Amino acid sequence: MIEVIPGSSGNVLGYKVSDDVTKDDYAILDPAVEAAVKEHGSVRLLLDLTAFRWEKIDAWASDFAFGRTFKQNIDKMAIVGDRRWERYLAKVAGRFYAKEARFFERDTDGWDWLRR
Repeated sequence: MIEVIPGSSGNVLGYKVSDDVTKDDYAILDPAVEAAVKEHGSVRLLLDLTAFRWEKIDAWASDFAFGRTFKQNIDKMAIVGDRRWERYLAKVAGRFYAKEARFFERDTDGWDWLRR
């Protein structure tokens, strides 16, 4: 499931990613990012993965399409989590989803970095 996090504003968007993500979840993420890109030219994105479980196979194509569509428009991506593999995901995100990505253990640190 992907839900908007309060505190999102302008070109800085935050999402809580929890449980299992399906292709339908991208119906929330894609239009919001697209609208912000149209309005601001680029976005900065926070993904809170502390409650994330897994991405269903049916979501993989939507995930890859998201990266292909928006990579050049996502200036920064903050990955918030509490597991080791999420640190590695931030490295992958920097190559496939955003111009720059970093891992944070606290969402407040991620928001601060995105807003600088």
